[in-house]
Parts: sequence; C-alpha cells; structure tokens
Amino acid sequence: MKHKGTMRKVGQSSKRMFGPRKLLVCGYPETQQQALLSLLTRGGLSSVPVIFATNSDTQKTLKEILQADDKYGHGETSDMKRAVIMSGFTQKELHRLMTAYRKSKLPAQHWATLTPVSESWAVTDLLDELEAEAEAIKRQRK
Repeated sequence: MKHKGTMRKVGQSSKRMFGPRKLLVCGYPETQQQALLSLLTRGGLSSVPVIFATNSDTQKTLKEILQADDKYGHGETSDMKRAVIMSGFTQKELHRLMTAYRKSKLPAQHWATLTPVSESWAVTDLLDELEAEAEAIKRQRK
C-alpha cells in the first residue's frame, strides 16, 4: 500500500498540531527506551505520554495505537524501523525534542508528526513511507 506523503518544513508556532498529545516510539530496544524517557525529562517534556509500539502493533492504525496508555509497550523490544511520531505537539516542542535528540548519543531515526491523513495508516505503512522519503532525500542530495 503506497501512500503519498507530503513533507513540509515546520515553523516555530506555539499552536498545537493535530492529534492527542502523545509520542509514538517505534523500533527501540529496552535500554534506549529508558534513554529517551530521560531525554524527555531533561527537555521539560516528561508530561508527554509515551507509547512504545510493539511487534504486535504493526498493523494497527496510528489512531488506534495512540489510544494506548502512557508507557504502553515499555520494556518490550521492537523489531520495527526506528522512528518517533509526534502527536499534538507544538512546533516549538517539536524543535526542542529534535534538538535534544541530536545532542544525545541515540542512533539516527525517522521523525514524523501525526496528520489527519496519516492517522488512518497502519504503523508499518507509515514506517515504510518514512523510509521511502529518506531514500528520496538522499538521492536528491547526490
């Protein structure tokens, strides 16, 4: 299933973006789950509920998985592609999180924000789309 995503540059607004205020985390081993939670605390984002997608969640829609409780999937390793999907963040919070992440020792990953279109996608479809977009950007840079 191929989706046509639209990448857009994110500004610096304080207005909340689409979706419930949550962070959906894919493809993290348990040790890095804890490192991400610590990074959120240091970055002043510890109040944001975090959902760790598990291998059994790949076919759930983003809307379905974002209904899970805070810390769902914590402690379970995921074989998915590595990504963080931000939902209901302000643009300023998004920048703060991504800057803190870049300064951390955590591995590179894909980033996305929830949209009215993507909330109906299966987790695996979004991860495939993010991978395809990353490859397209690499080709453009060459």
